[in-house]
Order: sequence, then structure tokens, then C-alpha cells
Amino acid sequence: MKTQQGFTLVELMVASAILIILSMIAIPNYQNYIRRTTCEDAKATLVGASNVVERFRAQNNTYASASLGNYTKSPVDGSAQFNIALVAASSTATTYLLSATPVAGTRLAGTGTLTLSSTGARGATGKLSQIGAWTSCQGI
Repeated sequence: MKTQQGFTLVELMVASAILIILSMIAIPNYQNYIRRTTCEDAKATLVGASNVVERFRAQNNTYASASLGNYTKSPVDGSAQFNIALVAASSTATTYLLSATPVAGTRLAGTGTLTLSSTGARGATGKLSQIGAWTSCQGI
């Protein structure tokens, strides 16, 4: 008599149920991780842009006509999730404001804007403000 080899239908269904349960846990956690890292990267890009602008001021004694170099988007080396903008806040260009606005159609579109000023003041609007994004992007 030959013995049959393989899996029974019940064994396959149990394995499938385990995979489905693990997927239901893992996929949302991964999506939250991606949103959090996108937010954290935008904050790091704002700080990097601030360093570029401060270096320009140290060399020229003004923020007028400063450029952001590679820091016009976040992430710097990938597809843009945030657009970074530099706004001279005074006619004498002694202050500036950097803002990070989510690109339409991306993970964080419509969640608000992150800002960083020449005095180091950090701000946020919308949901980014509600969760205290400069402290932690947890819960975005």
C-alpha cells in the first residue's frame, strides 16, 4: 500500500488563516512606519536647508538671494514627498522662514505644513500641529 504525500485541506486553510492574520497586523504597521519616516525626513531636510541658508548668511551677511541647493524637496534624493520653500521675512533679509509642504497625491498630502525660522522657532499646521510633529511624528 502506498502512502499519500501532501497537505490536507484543513492544514492549508490553517496556514492561510495564519498568513492573513499576520498580514492584517503587518501591513498597517508598515504603512504607519512609512508615514512616520516621511515626516521625520521632512524635518531633517528643513534642518539641512537651514544649515545651507545660515552658511550663506555667514559668507554674505544677508539672507537675500540665498538658495536651498539640493534641499528643495524631501527626501533630497528620492521622489518628492514634501516641497521645501525659503521665504525672506523682511525687506532687509535679516530673517527667513523655511516651510515643508506635502506634495499633492503623496502619503501626507493635506496633513499640514512644517516650518522652521531663522530664530530656530519650529511650527506646524493642520494634523502635523495636532500631533506635535516636531517632537514626534508618531500618530501621523
